[in-house]
Amino acid sequence: MTNREEEILKLIKQNPMIAQKELSDALGITRSSAAVHITNLMKKGYIKGKGYILNEEPYVCIVGGANIDIQGFPNQKLITKDSNPGVVKISLGGVGRNIGENLKKLGSEVKLITALGDDVYGSKILDEARAIGMDMQHSLILEGQSTSTYLCILDEEGDMHAAIAYMDIFEGMTAEFIQKKKHVIENSSICVVDTNIPEETIEHIVTSNRDTEFFLDTVSTSKAKKVKNIIGNFHTIKPNKIEAEILSGIEIKSNDDLKRCGEYFLNQGIKRVFITLGEEGVYYNDGIDENIVKTPRIKVVNATGAGDAFVAGLVYGKTKDFTIDYSVRFAMSASILALSHSNTINPNMSHENVIKKMEELKLC
Repeated sequence: MTNREEEILKLIKQNPMIAQKELSDALGITRSSAAVHITNLMKKGYIKGKGYILNEEPYVCIVGGANIDIQGFPNQKLITKDSNPGVVKISLGGVGRNIGENLKKLGSEVKLITALGDDVYGSKILDEARAIGMDMQHSLILEGQSTSTYLCILDEEGDMHAAIAYMDIFEGMTAEFIQKKKHVIENSSICVVDTNIPEETIEHIVTSNRDTEFFLDTVSTSKAKKVKNIIGNFHTIKPNKIEAEILSGIEIKSNDDLKRCGEYFLNQGIKRVFITLGEEGVYYNDGIDENIVKTPRIKVVNATGAGDAFVAGLVYGKTKDFTIDYSVRFAMSASILALSHSNTINPNMSHENVIKKMEELKLC
């Protein structure tokens, strides 16, 4: 590839719908020259055809949150309303970003669309993404704003006791902004959406790209309410029990209630339902297979990133055509791998290590 072709390909990646005149103006060449270079790129296989659709590896698109996590771990039993000796760790986080990093470690290609401030934390997130090979070139960088920050206190068992999330920056991810990324979403094998972004933006995404398979991460009980009226637009959902109750209006007190709740979601148009039940396991239903997979007893080191690893496992399983039962067991093993490390993202996350964990826990 020539230097000029590299320049043209870079511009096309930034905007696959760019006109030849825009290319020629940007590079200071004639329109006919731009056309020749584009033809050469098509002959060489870098571009598939009309609309400058790039010939690239299948990828998962994620639209959601990225932030800095500040976590406090007490040395002994957590005492509220008092200063607790312990350890404070600062790491990269955010539901969308965490799912993306887990997917990268499992072996998937990932494009993350999020919002960052032009501050030191935003730079750190971008630097780490480049280091692990996660594409963030389509994200929104807002001048003069602070990158999202998540502060949480864990108890002596490693469970979250309280948290404060400063995520105002995601309001900048408007429907107008996301419309410019339509090509990224449409060409993905799966698009994961988390509810950190504005309600109207989520609705625009799932109603404007109807041929895309959307996976939903509800994030929290309060944010889950954003998608209640559009829930049928998602291919796969993974709420916990309380979130499932909010989204369905069905109180879950028994396995029969779980079944009714699962059927409600399927009747809305969802293809696969996973409801996490904490220590009781995970209920799943795709209209053909239905079951509850029990959670093995394990020691929890840090529960913060377990849900993100679980979603990554489900997405990965779908890209590999795992059966729904195997997908649950794989995702559960990925979640347990996350629970067993003090970092939000277990540095040992990989396809091979998840399989080893499945075998160790007899989840195969």
